[in-house]
Amino acid sequence: MKIRATARGSVTPPSAATPPSPVPAAPAGRREFLPFSPPLIGEEEILEVVDTLKSDWITTGPKTKRFEHEFAEWLGAPGALALNSCTAALHTALVTLGVGPGDEVITTPTTFAASVNVIEHVGARPVLADVEPDTLNIDPARVEAAITPRTRAILPVHFAGHPVALDRIEELARAHRLEVVEDAAHALAARYRGLPIGAGPHPAAFSFYATKNLTTAEGGMLTGSPEFLERARMVSLHGMNRDAWKRYDRGGHWYYEIVLPGFKYNMTDIQAALGLWQLRKLAGFEARRRAVAQMYDEAFGLEPALELPARRPEVEHAWHLYVLRLRPEALRIGRDAFIDELRTRNIGSSVHFIPIHLHPFYRDKYGYRPESFPVAFSNYQRMLSLPLNTRLTDADVGDVIAAVLDIVRRQRR
Repeated sequence: MKIRATARGSVTPPSAATPPSPVPAAPAGRREFLPFSPPLIGEEEILEVVDTLKSDWITTGPKTKRFEHEFAEWLGAPGALALNSCTAALHTALVTLGVGPGDEVITTPTTFAASVNVIEHVGARPVLADVEPDTLNIDPARVEAAITPRTRAILPVHFAGHPVALDRIEELARAHRLEVVEDAAHALAARYRGLPIGAGPHPAAFSFYATKNLTTAEGGMLTGSPEFLERARMVSLHGMNRDAWKRYDRGGHWYYEIVLPGFKYNMTDIQAALGLWQLRKLAGFEARRRAVAQMYDEAFGLEPALELPARRPEVEHAWHLYVLRLRPEALRIGRDAFIDELRTRNIGSSVHFIPIHLHPFYRDKYGYRPESFPVAFSNYQRMLSLPLNTRLTDADVGDVIAAVLDIVRRQRR
């Protein structure tokens, strides 16, 4: 049985008596291009930014402190440190934990380069472990096989918003006395066995980039214990033992000391002003993302040429991405041509991600071949990310569904 989309974008199964529709002579399309993942910024965020610009503090100050507190409270995390990117949060976490030259950090090939670049930045060696074929998250069995006496940490990535199998990762970390740093760039509002990602015992790094579930334009957050974050705060701001707020606020003191060669990774109050309101809207944002994902699932679930994203029962998916996988044996075109066909119908899409071992720097430095990580590579060749954001209307979703199913009908083997 096939699925069709109605004009309003809802999804209904056709009657068994309905004859198959003829393939139209020309591809259906939208008049205007549908962007892949634009942000949703409201008047509240704009007014909060204006209020910041009119205040005495536009860099790290009272609104950044409020954002840290409210974010930690929202997650149930022991503490939070606002930074200028998720990359900065990951780098800061590794430095704070003392990971450096001679160490190895195990991570996934199915991620954005930042997850692996930060390991290079601290002088350690990134060791890639292949992914699970359903979730595309790092495979704990592959992690276990990659552990050596030089392994210092595991850096799992919660791909697309589906949490990693954290209990197995934590079991390995305990057994081998390893650190765990979670790349939660996609995972804000996700839960693993009822616990929010970022509320657990390990440092977790979040992204607030423009396409993320919550945005500050650029920005990130690092969660962890108060003791860990106290050290991380110094690492993230030049190694100073007293930040500007402590020096220049009423009652502050001008004197400070550099206790280590830190970085310039602080978030500004302008960014935090956006984050304060985005956080208040996050529950609504997430509800909409779940609704769109459900519409896609219902539309594509019975189509044999398409493989849907995995959803395990012990997780709550954050639905940062909706990654559809094509089944090549069922179609006459590949992923790249499929994306081109979507573009001719004014539908934006993307690919997440080009595996790390295919990029020239990592390929050449470590001698990787495409088949070095066969699960990551084979899935990369057939994956595409459909529009999934809070600005999508039901009609927009219906256009995406209609375009995908039209391409499948035309290109079926």
